[in-house]
Amino acid sequence: MPRQIRAAVCRAFGAPLDLEILTLRDPGPAEIEVQIEAVAICHSDISWIDGAWGGALPAVYGHEAAGRITALGPGTAGLVLGERVLVTLIRACGSCLDCLSGRPVYCSDKPATAPKLTDASGQPVDAVMDCGAFAERVIVHRSQIAPLGETISPHCGCLLACGVPTGVGAVVNTASVRPGDVVVVIGAGGVGLNAIQGARIAGAARIVAMDLEPTKLDDARAFGATDVIPATEPKPWRALSAITGGRLAAHVFVTVGAIPAYDMALRLLAPGGTAYAVGMPHSGATSAYEPVILAALGQGLRGTKMGDVVLGRDIPWMVDLHAQNRLKLQELVSGQWPFDQINAAIADTRAGQARRNVLTFPP
Repeated sequence: MPRQIRAAVCRAFGAPLDLEILTLRDPGPAEIEVQIEAVAICHSDISWIDGAWGGALPAVYGHEAAGRITALGPGTAGLVLGERVLVTLIRACGSCLDCLSGRPVYCSDKPATAPKLTDASGQPVDAVMDCGAFAERVIVHRSQIAPLGETISPHCGCLLACGVPTGVGAVVNTASVRPGDVVVVIGAGGVGLNAIQGARIAGAARIVAMDLEPTKLDDARAFGATDVIPATEPKPWRALSAITGGRLAAHVFVTVGAIPAYDMALRLLAPGGTAYAVGMPHSGATSAYEPVILAALGQGLRGTKMGDVVLGRDIPWMVDLHAQNRLKLQELVSGQWPFDQINAAIADTRAGQARRNVLTFPP
């Protein structure tokens, strides 16, 4: 039977979210229902709320969640009621060329989904990114979950749905950073700290963090940065050269959606180096560079979505790293907020100091 759930609904871009009672339909073929225990506030959610990428309204955002399976649709053999799982935006068919090539984040034949939510008037409410996890429960495709086990807490486990794999995966999967490489991470927020962790795990020789905020540079050191450069430095490539004995970076990860960071990133590259677009600016924002320099120095610029994560491969590895105290998760959580304080938690995230604010639900 359809359920009545509480959800945080966006009815106007840039406005506070409204806590409403919505109707959640039953899971269909290959779908499951998950009761959310914790959901993190990602800056991408805030960009959606602000209308940076458009989209239909009314809408429910949220895509970085953990909870327990509470209902199963047809075609979900192997899944177990009560199992703790993460819920992510990655929705994949498993059989297209991208999926078969180990790139499910770029699936070209995503399974279709029927509308999941309706409000008190019967109007459909969009579950954005096929999640809509700013809610007590969600319906998602079975490809959007991964088991977490019982040893990891929900407020830590939910981070493995987006922020952690985006940062760690960009380094390990997309860039294939190797021992001895010099890595620069621009932005030491939630995703940047995970890129720093990824570089540490991969054995980078130097991990240089850049940010405008001194406190975030302190955070970067705690997560594995060997060196820091204030983003206010007028010629950071000279500071980088001094740190590395004349070498520039093999890899530069831009983990913020700030255009000045993108404009500057290529200046930090060694010959043959690559810059990676991880942070997502608003639609329409542009950066400028000289292609002749890329050609002459054999440099590259490429994007990475969700760290090119493969859930079934990477999440068990990350859970195990955390169990070994090699992957920091608890330290990423700036605060835990009751779900009904979602607007206050979003405001705190907007202020720029939070690594990740996590919303929690009563048992």
